[in-house]
Amino acid sequence: MPHKMTLTGSATGPLREYDRYVAFDMREKGSPSAPKGLKKSTFISYTVFVAKKAFNKTGLTKKSIMHEKILVQGEPTLDIPIDECPGEIGIICFQITVLPNKNDKEANDSNDKKEAKQEVSKAQQEVEATKQEEKQDSVSQSVATETKTIQPEVKETPVKEKKATPQKKQLPTQPKGTQDVVSFDEIIVPEAFLKTRPNPEKTQKVIDFVKRTGYLDEPLTIEKGSKVLKDGYRRYIVAKTVKMDKVPVIYEYQK
Repeated sequence: MPHKMTLTGSATGPLREYDRYVAFDMREKGSPSAPKGLKKSTFISYTVFVAKKAFNKTGLTKKSIMHEKILVQGEPTLDIPIDECPGEIGIICFQITVLPNKNDKEANDSNDKKEAKQEVSKAQQEVEATKQEEKQDSVSQSVATETKTIQPEVKETPVKEKKATPQKKQLPTQPKGTQDVVSFDEIIVPEAFLKTRPNPEKTQKVIDFVKRTGYLDEPLTIEKGSKVLKDGYRRYIVAKTVKMDKVPVIYEYQK
């Protein structure tokens, strides 16, 4: 059974058309190291042969094939005339796919992040509006109670109770185990965290949680005093994405 091969990259030469197929050249770098005593390979050149019907389905043209990144799957052949196969190895293509452009992918990711920020911002605005309505209702009830009460000694008790109620509502709900709430800008992120990229799917789950509840699912762990982040970099990224002013934390004391 012939050996199956997979190539990725762009065409290194112009598209050549024949009766029932098209051909183009590709290159792949050799291994950076070789067994002791053997010469290192620089690159290998291939000539890819694709049926016209399969090529037309990709939407590629003579110009775009030089710029688009493609994936070719096929098997090597020695049956093509040498004048049609300038590459060192001829490849009979069974499948050809145009790979997504990196810039397009980054643009889509950026748009998704913007939409997530807008949704979280709307959720926060709705929460703030609800709190304002509750405060107004509480003040209205307090004024009505004072109007009905005649004795001054009886007035003081309901007024204090009404004032204490909105103060409790002003305290934001925090995740279990929270020891303190600190300003987001005060947290220092070590360089080791900045070089990592949290799993996008897990990060999106935390963002969805914040959109439903208005707060993080778990507190961040920071060092007491220096406020250096010790754990919870994913939640730090989420807090930055949704523009949180303050975040819940657990302290880890310096040794």
